[in-house]
Amino acid sequence: MSGGRPAATGGSGLILAVETSCDETAVALVERGRQIRASVVASQVALHAATGGIVPELAAREHLRWIVPAFEQVRADAGDAWARIEAVAVTEGPGLAGSLLVGINFAKALACVRGWPIVPVNHLEGHIYAAWLLDPGEPERPPPPFPLVALVVSGGHTMLVAMRGHLDERLLGQTVDDAAGEAFDKVGRLLGLPYPGGPAVMHAAADARRRDRVFPRAWMGESLDFSFSGLKTAARREIERLAGSDGALPPAEVAELAFAFQASVVDVLAVKTLRAAEETGARAIVLGGGVAANAPLRERMARGAERLGLPLIVPRPGLCTDNAAMIGAAGWYRYAAGARAGLDLDARPSLRLGAPR
Repeated sequence: MSGGRPAATGGSGLILAVETSCDETAVALVERGRQIRASVVASQVALHAATGGIVPELAAREHLRWIVPAFEQVRADAGDAWARIEAVAVTEGPGLAGSLLVGINFAKALACVRGWPIVPVNHLEGHIYAAWLLDPGEPERPPPPFPLVALVVSGGHTMLVAMRGHLDERLLGQTVDDAAGEAFDKVGRLLGLPYPGGPAVMHAAADARRRDRVFPRAWMGESLDFSFSGLKTAARREIERLAGSDGALPPAEVAELAFAFQASVVDVLAVKTLRAAEETGARAIVLGGGVAANAPLRERMARGAERLGLPLIVPRPGLCTDNAAMIGAAGWYRYAAGARAGLDLDARPSLRLGAPR
């Protein structure tokens, strides 16, 4: 399906969505891929902060603990709309296998009890479709126009995608090693900052007084791919060089190193995305994924998009991080295009964007 509108379903357009790909247990109700009717996200950040990263077994157990309470809250918030749900959309991948299976099996149970068809959704596609969402009470606004370029940048993924229409995705570039969010987490840990590293590095960088320190940029010639492993190594070496005998850094050094690291990541992400928009003749730029909540990245992208005369569409921060509403948005377009899964649906931890079922 490549047009600007999905096929008509003749129904309510209400999709119940379930997302458990990593460490957020989320359930939402979304109407026709745009209007959020109810949304609940149970975060595990506090749990994984103790280990400085996600422990897959613990994440899966927490999903089992919170999936029913999240579901019950959405059902209560949905009111009369609950009786008009057409389908249940669920993330099938990519993600952690154990976490994905909790959501998939929950969706299967709902399908058996309620008779709802199951719509499998790619988590990465969900991050793009977060740009279509409207919060309850938010005024109507035009949806993103096609063709567009989308940058999906998160803890596990960094990629540039061109879209000529709904569900018509072409990969332009992706990370060849560390994802940007992963690099933020690792460098944040080296700087002694709390987990997750992305917000911690951003807040530390805001306190930097000296802003002339420069870390390398991996431009990779004319490629639209990304690489952050060299930057991470450069940051580690500089941290080790400046650390005291106890391995600690003065607060001023932490802020300056955080600023230099963040500036390098933002620079590469923005320059390559803006170049992709020019090269593809895009009419809009979409930014999604957890790192899209980074304020300097948003500001840099906004300036570049304005220079090109293009709208920059970025969901609010709560819709950039993992949530079920984005799965409901993408799920509506998949549902309208006829996508269905049976009770043999399985987790696809390494699912790629645009991969056939």
